[in-house]
Amino acid sequence: MTHATHIARVTGPITFRAENGRERTIPLGPCLVEERDGDQVDIVWGRAGENSTVLPTTEAEAAERAGHLMLLD
Repeated sequence: MTHATHIARVTGPITFRAENGRERTIPLGPCLVEERDGDQVDIVWGRAGENSTVLPTTEAEAAERAGHLMLLD
């Protein structure tokens, strides 16, 4: 089982559902994209990596195709 972590940048709106059920948007700027087991990725952002959310791989790929998520490595 190999997990890959990518250096990335959010360049457009990527929304997710927070624990409280509200829809939130990942802020523009640098992030890490960590591949997880199954069909999910973990997106981590913030000055010290204090924020994260799990997205289905299909949503992350759609964000990348739309130009809203750029993998830099």
